[in-house]
Amino acid sequence: MARFTPKTARKTALAVAAAAVALTLAACSGGTSDSGSGSGDDGADADFGELNLQLSWIKNEEFAGEFFADSKGYYTDAGFSAVNMTPGPSTGTAELLSGSADVALSDSVSVGTVIANEDAPLKIIGATFQANPFTILSLKDGANITTPEEMVGKKIGVQASNTSLFEAFLTVNDIDPSSLTVVPVEYDPSVLVNGDVDGFVAYQTNEAITVPAGGNPVTLLNFADNGLPFVAETVTVTDQMIAEDREKLKAFLVAEIKGWTDAIADPAAAADLAVNTYGADLGLNIETSTAGAEAQAKLAVSADTEANGLFVISDDLQASTIKSLAAAGIDVSAEDLFDLSLLDEVYEENPDLIDYAG
Repeated sequence: MARFTPKTARKTALAVAAAAVALTLAACSGGTSDSGSGSGDDGADADFGELNLQLSWIKNEEFAGEFFADSKGYYTDAGFSAVNMTPGPSTGTAELLSGSADVALSDSVSVGTVIANEDAPLKIIGATFQANPFTILSLKDGANITTPEEMVGKKIGVQASNTSLFEAFLTVNDIDPSSLTVVPVEYDPSVLVNGDVDGFVAYQTNEAITVPAGGNPVTLLNFADNGLPFVAETVTVTDQMIAEDREKLKAFLVAEIKGWTDAIADPAAAADLAVNTYGADLGLNIETSTAGAEAQAKLAVSADTEANGLFVISDDLQASTIKSLAAAGIDVSAEDLFDLSLLDEVYEENPDLIDYAG
C-alpha cells in the first residue's frame, strides 16, 4: 500500500484546571522492574529520567507493546532511565490529574467525560486500538443478548471504571437505565458463568476469549457495532505535560511504536512476555493470552495505520469518536479531546517508523 506523510500539526485547545476524579486502583504487581534493559543510540543524547505510566488493566497481553518496549530496551534507547508501569483497573484520569501518572492508557469515553464535566486539562495524543474492544458478553445458552434492546429486563454486570462507558452505550441506543438492572461487579466473569448476571461488560480480547475457553459459548454485543465507534487504549496526558515535556512525550511515543510493531508481528512472543515475565504472578494461560494478543493485533491496525503509522487517529476516526460521545451526551470537540501534533512530529522526524509491517 502507498505511504503518505502524516497530517500537519493540529491546533490544541487551552483547558482550565480541574479537580481530580476519585477512582479505585486495583494494585496487581508485575513480574519485572519495568526498566529498559537494552542499549542503543536513539536516546544517547537524551536524559528524560523516569516516566510513570498508568495501565488501564492488569499486566496481561493487553500491554504487549509496552512489555516489548521495556524488555528490548526501546525505552532506554529513547532516553528513559525507567518506565514504571502501574497496573489497573483504572481509566487513568484521576492519576493524571493528581500528578501520580505522566501518561495513562485510557479510553476516549472516560477521558471525554471528565473533559466535558470537569474541564479537565487532558488530551489524547494517540491510540493503540483503532476500534474499541468493549462488548456485552452473554452466554449462548443463557440470555444470549444479540441487540441492545435485549438488555431490557436483564441484569448487566458493570465494573466501576466502566460505568460512564456503559451509560453512554445505553444513551446512544435509547435504552432507559431503569428498564434493566445494573449489577456492580469486579472483573471476574464467573458472575456471568454462574448466572448472577445475564450480561457482562467485557473486552473482546480478554473475557470474550477466556469464558468460551472454559467451555461456555458466548454471544458478543460489540459497542463499536452498536452506536459507539471510538478509539480505545488511548495514550492520554495533561496539557501541562504537552507544554512542558513535549520532547519527553515524543520519545515515549517512539518507543511505544517500536514496541507495538513487535507485538503485532509476533503475538506468540507477546503472550510469552505477559505470561512468563510481566504477569508471571497472575496465573495467566498461554493459550488464551496468545489468542488475546492475536485479537488485539487486529484492533491496532487499519488502512490508516498502514498509510500513516501506528497510534494515528485519522480525521474521520476523530469525527466518529466525537459523534459517539455527543450521542451519549458528552459535549466535547475534537480540539478539546485530541492533540495529534506530537505524533505528526514523531513520524515527520522518524518516517521509517511508519512501515511497521515492513
